Amino acid sequence: MSTSNSGTPSFFSHIPHAITMLFGIIVLVSILTYILPAGTYERVLVDGRSTVVPDSYKTIASTPVGLLDMFKAIPLGFKAAVEIIFIVISGGIMFTFMEKSKAVENAVGTLVNRLGLRNKHLIIVIMTFVYGILGVSVGYENNIAMVPIAAVLSLALGGDLILAAGISVGAMTIGFGLSPINPYTVGTGHKIAELSMFSGALLRSVLCFSALSVMAYYNVRYFKKITLDPNKSLGKGLNVSELALSKPVNEYSLNRKNWMVISIFVLGLIAILYGVFNLHWYINELSAIFLMVALLSGLVSRMSATEMSETVLKAVAISAPGAFMVGFATSIKVLMEMGNIGDTISYQLSVVLQDLPLYASAICMSVSQTVINFFIPSGSGQALATLPVMLPLGESLGLTRQITILAFQIGDGLSNLVNPTLGGLIAMLSMCRVPIDRWIRFIFPVLITLLGMAFLALIVAVATNYS
Repeated sequence: MSTSNSGTPSFFSHIPHAITMLFGIIVLVSILTYILPAGTYERVLVDGRSTVVPDSYKTIASTPVGLLDMFKAIPLGFKAAVEIIFIVISGGIMFTFMEKSKAVENAVGTLVNRLGLRNKHLIIVIMTFVYGILGVSVGYENNIAMVPIAAVLSLALGGDLILAAGISVGAMTIGFGLSPINPYTVGTGHKIAELSMFSGALLRSVLCFSALSVMAYYNVRYFKKITLDPNKSLGKGLNVSELALSKPVNEYSLNRKNWMVISIFVLGLIAILYGVFNLHWYINELSAIFLMVALLSGLVSRMSATEMSETVLKAVAISAPGAFMVGFATSIKVLMEMGNIGDTISYQLSVVLQDLPLYASAICMSVSQTVINFFIPSGSGQALATLPVMLPLGESLGLTRQITILAFQIGDGLSNLVNPTLGGLIAMLSMCRVPIDRWIRFIFPVLITLLGMAFLALIVAVATNYS
């Protein structure tokens, strides 16, 4: 248990287990369907996507969620999230095959040996920015295969799995959330607002780089803390089997089979990047590539059919908790749709903003998007549901469309760091074997710092009439 200097339990020690947390949210949403009126906006199809019509909100007949329906929402959540659930499993299978071949362990051991253990802090900083750039340029769930590599690297440096999550999941979430070229949030927002695609990139780029710098600093700070006192590690007791190096780093080298497995993995990543950007691939295609990489890795490593079968089942056993959490979290989205309260929450928050001063309205607009993000954990989905309402509201308050989109991006992107309803976050944390309750204890101070920095950027944007 984490305690303060006075010996009393800290705030973070009261964060419940991930299952308890999500079930609590499920119960809360179910109760809200009895308290909040059901309502909906009219929607029209724009380029094949459903977009809200401004000023079209209306209440409808209440649809409260009963006890049976509350529990029924759980299997329906798994049904809705089946693609993300399977990519967690397929990613786990791929990594377990690669680890079985010793390619990942030997590659990380050789890398650390070449760079030298004296450069641990530099390695952490560089890798934080590498993962951040992946988030900026490649996307979010598209990078799930890269997460376990950070786990092996962190343990090789003497860190823990929490540090691994900070290097990979933290950096990719920040990079993706604040990316000046994010097609799901900024791109969709600019299309709705009829602005030049990815315009206003300078301020977003500065904010994104600054946020990644904070993440890198915090990762190094945490590493120093647990190096001096291992008892302060938030990763104590987490399963590190098949992830930790099995021998001193100076004994590592890469053999022919290792190079073949790494080459197959790299070719798989190239295929994914090409497919995502040119063929509109998404989750299912990525899962297919992961399974192909796993099979080829097993073949070049000369595993027998029995060994490969046992490796698959072992990978599924390791991945199952994370896959379960993804489906469980998606149940909350299903409940919102059952109760028809998602649009009501968006509408009520927009009403609150109407009478606020200029600077306060920009910050509170971002806060309102943070709240909405816990109920609509999809960047493009949230943009389509809220920006048609927020953009004209912002203009009536004196905010440019660019400021409204920046407020939306900040509220959506940064809250993803602690959003238990976001399947991608749960999936990637599971690849690091980190439960979300421990993750929140680690990342919460970073989130507060980044929100302060982002709100300052919003104030600058308002002061300069950012457009």
